[in-house]
Amino acid sequence: MLVKTKGIVLHNVRYGDHSLILTVYTEEYGRQSYIMNASRGPKSKNKAGILQPLYMVDLEVYQKKNREIQRIKELRIINPYSSIPFHIVKSSEVIFLSEILYRVLQEEEKNLELFQFLENSLLAFDILESGVSIFHIWFLLRLTGFLGIKPDLQNNENHWFDMQKGLMVAREPFHNYYMNPGTSNLLKQIFQMNIQELGKFEAALDERTILLRKILEYYHQHFNNLEHLRSFDVLKEVFH
Repeated sequence: MLVKTKGIVLHNVRYGDHSLILTVYTEEYGRQSYIMNASRGPKSKNKAGILQPLYMVDLEVYQKKNREIQRIKELRIINPYSSIPFHIVKSSEVIFLSEILYRVLQEEEKNLELFQFLENSLLAFDILESGVSIFHIWFLLRLTGFLGIKPDLQNNENHWFDMQKGLMVAREPFHNYYMNPGTSNLLKQIFQMNIQELGKFEAALDERTILLRKILEYYHQHFNNLEHLRSFDVLKEVFH
């Protein structure tokens, strides 16, 4: 069946001499794998040479239930980014987030709220001027709500975030999977912000790095495929 859907590119890999395998999070079908001709000529309808992580695309595809890899008839980029490809910090964050999304978004079914969150957040990030360096942290925290692992930060009397329980506790846990009061406070601050307020967030680079590492540990409690993130080392180099 020939259908149309919007999608966000999570990953692509060359297949043979003339094809690409794309992993796309689609508006209508969730995560899908597609094969397409990797033509690079000026008249090609499928511009393989300009596909980058988290680019938004319109797809016309041959969609068949229970098929592992669907086939693309036509692809075109929509909502082209004006700053992300040319801003070293933004592009590094997008590559980092695309690797995480590729690993954690596995459901092959429609989730319109999640798709809209991804789409709206990325478009807002493209025009964001202040708070750029913490967008990826904000994004990962907001994403937890769509993954079913949203932390419970409501108790203002407790100051330690227990990552195993997913909530604030009164005392330092007896295990190692927690955030100390300082990091927990930063977690609560950024979680309460919307994207336009990120420029107000104040924390030293070392504090932000610790917070990010702890968030990744928290994710790892629920997803066991987040070890050895290649893009994380690149991100650290950019920020330092």
